[in-house]
Amino acid sequence: MRETVYVLGGGQTRFGELWGKSLSDLIREAVDSAITNTKILPTDIDMVIVGNMVGGETAEQAHLGTFASSLLPHHPPALRVEAACASGGLAVHTACAFLESGKAETILVIGAEKLTDVAGDIVTSALMHAGDSEKDLPSGLTFPSIFALTATAYMHRYGLKREDLSLVSACSHRAAVKNPYAQFRKEIPAATISKSPLVADPLRLLDCSPISDGAAAIILSMRKESPVHIAASQLANESLSLIDRESLTSFVSTRTAFQSALKEANWNRNDIDCIELHDCFSIASLLHLEDFGFAEEGQAIRLFRDGDTDASGSLPVNPSGGLKACGHPIGATGVKQILDCWKQLTSQAPNQVVNATHAMAHNLGGVGATCTVHLLESI
Repeated sequence: MRETVYVLGGGQTRFGELWGKSLSDLIREAVDSAITNTKILPTDIDMVIVGNMVGGETAEQAHLGTFASSLLPHHPPALRVEAACASGGLAVHTACAFLESGKAETILVIGAEKLTDVAGDIVTSALMHAGDSEKDLPSGLTFPSIFALTATAYMHRYGLKREDLSLVSACSHRAAVKNPYAQFRKEIPAATISKSPLVADPLRLLDCSPISDGAAAIILSMRKESPVHIAASQLANESLSLIDRESLTSFVSTRTAFQSALKEANWNRNDIDCIELHDCFSIASLLHLEDFGFAEEGQAIRLFRDGDTDASGSLPVNPSGGLKACGHPIGATGVKQILDCWKQLTSQAPNQVVNATHAMAHNLGGVGATCTVHLLESI
């Protein structure tokens, strides 16, 4: 980055089905935790940016930037951004841009979502707003079925077995056991995952990230220093609908954002010690790792077979438990990923990667229509 943007730290709520808490409750809790943990004064914050996708549809609350600003005594300028499941990552990217521009020196970034207080069909409909309303919705596609299409194409092309796919989710659940904020803190064997209820063939229930409530907040600053800074912040996009893509098994947005981030930070991919990856569905993890270049096409499953993706492995993936086991409160995910990377680089993670100094957060919106990649480095 042109300027040094420090990650001072942050805070989050537990992720899960939080029946007794409203969207505003979750935001308050995350903000209070972030301010307490970073030991800054609320008045040190120059600006607030909120990442949220469906607050209006599921919690009857929009205008979240102003709401979050009102939690601070001086009501700093605030805004809300939306990029489907990449809303949190976009909020961080937007904050970096404001900091580099000189418009602010210290920014509170919040990601939040409340999904469990409405019926499942309402949530499904709201989430499909991230797809193409003219090309996807009329055919009855949902995101599980769209990713099932990518899984079917991948399995046909590369010979991946159903039993192999279950290794991906099993890895996430092993990691989440140690995470007190995770929605599912239970190890689930691959064989159990393979026998879970079918959702959209070949994807089963335990291949899919859950419907979750939660919020996370971080504080970024150019004025106050910390041991961790953001080395790169990149945003990339591609066609909204899967039917307009050249490939069903690779995302241009991920490849573009990742390569741009490496160039911005002047890193090699092998510098990365751990990854918080957007594993909305088990098949997605394989696609992303191949798009990053950590495996040849059709070969990413070997990383899970050999244990390379465990926290003690050569390429730790989602030591927090990822979306699959930690939970996926849409707008909160991208912010939580940055917080998890910060914990790794400051040796405060519950599932610590040994000697981690370089981390990556990868946040995806829609079926790869939007992608943010952030690289973090300890000083």
